Amino acid sequence: MFTGLVEEIGKVQSIIKSTKSARITIKAGKVLEGVRIGDSISTNGVCLTVTDFSDHFFSIDVMAETMRRSNLHRLSPGDEVNLERALQVGDRLGGHIVSGHIDGTGTILSLKKEENAVWVTISADYEILKYIVQKGSIAIDGISLTVAYVDESTFKVSIIPHTKEVTTLLRKNVGEIVNLECDMLGKYIEKMFLSREQAPINHGIDMNFLSEHGFI
Repeated sequence: MFTGLVEEIGKVQSIIKSTKSARITIKAGKVLEGVRIGDSISTNGVCLTVTDFSDHFFSIDVMAETMRRSNLHRLSPGDEVNLERALQVGDRLGGHIVSGHIDGTGTILSLKKEENAVWVTISADYEILKYIVQKGSIAIDGISLTVAYVDESTFKVSIIPHTKEVTTLLRKNVGEIVNLECDMLGKYIEKMFLSREQAPINHGIDMNFLSEHGFI
C-alpha cells in the first residue's frame, strides 16, 4: 500500500523488452534506503517488485498485463518517473490509501495556469470516471490529488507549486498518457451492491416456507 506522496523522481536507465513484458532499471536514491529484494516501489503509480538493486539503481520486472494497462510501455531511457516506497505501519498518511493497482490511463487535455497553481484537465473512459467524485481522491502517475471537477468525459485537478517541484506531472505535455487509480472505496461499495442484486434466491426452510406448505 502507498499514500500517493511521491518521495523522489527517478530516471529510467534501461529497458529490456520482450514481446509483451519488460525489465526496467531506474536510477534513484532515497527510495533505495533500506531496500531489499522483493520490496514494492510505486513507479508512476504502479506497484512493482524490486528484483535487483545497487546504491544507485533498482530493477523491476513488468509483466504483460501491467504493460497493457499502464503508460510504462511508453517509457524510454532518460524518462523520469515518480517513485514511492510502500507505506510502513506508523507512518503519517498524508495522501490517501493507494494500492498501486491502476484502473487504467487518461490523456492530458490541457494545462492552464491560475496564479500559483496549474489546472490539469484529463480525459478518461467512463469505466474510470464513474468512480471519480468531486473533492474525492485520485492517484495520477502515483500522485495523490484532490478532484476539483468531474463530468461525463473529463476531470480536473489543481497542482500547487510543491507538487510541481517534486513530481513529474507538470513536466508532461498535452496529449501525454498518465496512469490513473481511483479511490478503492467506491469500487468496493459497487461490488457489494452488485453482489446483493445478483445473489440467488434463498430456498432454505424457514417459518414462511413451513406455513406456506401447511406444516404450521
